[in-house]
Amino acid sequence: MYCNQQITDTLFWTGVNDRRKQLFENLWPLPGGVSYNSFLIRDQKCALMDTVEAGSDRGYLDWIGSVLGDRPLDYLIIHHMELDHSGEIENLLQRYPDVKIVGNIKTFKVLCGYLGQLPNLVEVKDGDTLDLGHHRLKFIFTPWVHWPETMMTYDQTDGILFTGDAFGSFGALDGGVFDDQVVFSEHLEAEMRRYYSNIVGKYSNMVQKALAKLSGENIRTICPLHGLVWRSNPGKAIELYQRWSSYEAEDGVVVVYASMYGNTAKMADYIAHKIADAGVKQIRVHDVSKTHISYLINDIWRFKGVVLGSCAYNTQMFPLMESLTRELVHIGVKNRYLGLFGSYSWNGGGVKNLKLFADEIGWEQVAEPAEIMGRPACDKYAACDALAAGMAGKLQH
Repeated sequence: MYCNQQITDTLFWTGVNDRRKQLFENLWPLPGGVSYNSFLIRDQKCALMDTVEAGSDRGYLDWIGSVLGDRPLDYLIIHHMELDHSGEIENLLQRYPDVKIVGNIKTFKVLCGYLGQLPNLVEVKDGDTLDLGHHRLKFIFTPWVHWPETMMTYDQTDGILFTGDAFGSFGALDGGVFDDQVVFSEHLEAEMRRYYSNIVGKYSNMVQKALAKLSGENIRTICPLHGLVWRSNPGKAIELYQRWSSYEAEDGVVVVYASMYGNTAKMADYIAHKIADAGVKQIRVHDVSKTHISYLINDIWRFKGVVLGSCAYNTQMFPLMESLTRELVHIGVKNRYLGLFGSYSWNGGGVKNLKLFADEIGWEQVAEPAEIMGRPACDKYAACDALAAGMAGKLQH
């Protein structure tokens, strides 16, 4: 696919789309595929910004060659060593054995772990620069966004920021490579947030540090390793990351329940209806057994209100609800309002263990947990009413 998408007269998008892969990192669903972005600067010295996943496009190196023409490839700049971006390095070195590999000391530790000791390594430190001719590149270290070796490159000449995984998104690029070639719909924002919340979100404090570090630069274009290139409105991408990494959220509620025989499901619907009756308009209800955890985390990152319900299962909470709560503690989502509910038949366990989760994560509970023995009925819903009222009250204060 030799589209030769030009960002400037001397900068080319050389990425590929992968619509065959079903799971990102063998974990996260990819119903819309994923793009692996790579960028080539053709200057007095030519530099390739990262590669793509091995085998994702057999013509990738031919494309690089077609953009270079009769020029040599002088530099490969590595922003992130994860294999969806470094997978073609070995093949690249076979075609361009004299290329100089630019990275930091942690980059090279990972690189040599994969490919052994290599020649032509150019180690850079935070703030170092590299002149290509027209372009003057500044290297900005952004550790733990989201691996320890991650860094960014800022082109001081044209105001272009190469960001690694930051500002990326799930989803292949359906024709348009640039933000001004598409309508940035709710779906595209959701897939960008799903990527952030599941891949980068655990390191939100480091994202905040990175954003502060970048605040003094005049960023006119953002080139991430997945998703759209932001050449017209890079401020939108920065604003989204500022909001998500500071745990800001919308005035809505996500209700997630685990139910074997429908009793807890009835409670979930009842609570959702009561919250809606109180005036909250953004409500999402999910069955934890049917909705992949990445979408649950995405909605929990989006909304301030979280209501979790579980039936009892072997005196514990339902296993998939337990998995969700464990992941929420792991990624450390902050500043949410929490409601708990559940049902049981003989000895309970779902709500009891949800309370332990609540103690661990430290979110503010809006009411006492609602728990029903047996089948939900009109005379058993008082605690559900209180939970719904408490959640609506927090969101509408």
